[in-house]
Amino acid sequence: MDERDWLAAQFEEHRPRLRAIAYRILGSLSEADDAVQDTWLRLNRTDAQTVENLGGWLTTVVSRVCLNALRSREHRREDPLDAVVERDGLDDRRERGIDPEEEALLADSVGLALLVVLDTLSPAERVAFVLHDMFAVPFEEIGPLIDRTPATTRQLASRARRRVKGNPPPESDLVRQRKVVSAYLAATRAGDFDALLALLDPQVVLRADTAVGPSPTPILLRGAQTVAKAALASTGRALTTQLALLDGSVGLVMAPHGRLALVLAFTMADGKITEIDVIAEPERLPEVELAVLED
Repeated sequence: MDERDWLAAQFEEHRPRLRAIAYRILGSLSEADDAVQDTWLRLNRTDAQTVENLGGWLTTVVSRVCLNALRSREHRREDPLDAVVERDGLDDRRERGIDPEEEALLADSVGLALLVVLDTLSPAERVAFVLHDMFAVPFEEIGPLIDRTPATTRQLASRARRRVKGNPPPESDLVRQRKVVSAYLAATRAGDFDALLALLDPQVVLRADTAVGPSPTPILLRGAQTVAKAALASTGRALTTQLALLDGSVGLVMAPHGRLALVLAFTMADGKITEIDVIAEPERLPEVELAVLED
């Protein structure tokens, strides 16, 4: 085996970890794969004999690539969701070698809510949190990456950690809310009309803002039958939906490709859902305090 083949074999051993790091930092499988490929190209231009710790070197390089991508993303406005879907549809993603099913499984394993919350952090906070809390990289190694001292890097990770965890409700309320919202999501994914009816108060009200549907006016639905039918219309979208804490209560976030599209906030009484607020307007979504709902 010549040196080039040896280097390629070494890189392939590290690829899964590099991809995992890049995906958590960027929240996009296509961007993560691009970052990993860029890391390989940089390794090819480096004298590998001078690298004492290849794993550490690769982690540093892929993190820098991701950090630059995050900073570039901050300097431009994100495309509206419809533009992203139109430009980056399933057929287009398959042509580019991206398996939508694999991406959905990966997002599910990482946690859509986590990806959404990470997307609210500054680039430095996100890199510090991901590398330290998820991959046990010491602050002394992360600091130079983000141009911070180890002490400041520790503070950034701590701040990010607080954002991720949020302020959960009391345990008893959390269990009750989680049970109902989990059942609602499961029934929606399964298309189980009767199960949805069992969860909804007969007089339930659903409100959705103008960004949710084609109507230029907000949507208002009343009654369990009507709301259950509307929920079944979103069965496909429920596959990219997960539980999260919304303003301290259990709700749902829909985030295709790790990008927040809408949230569902629930009001409950006596174990039944009495109100559902669906928020999708770009100016309203940042006002919702999102946090990860821990297992």
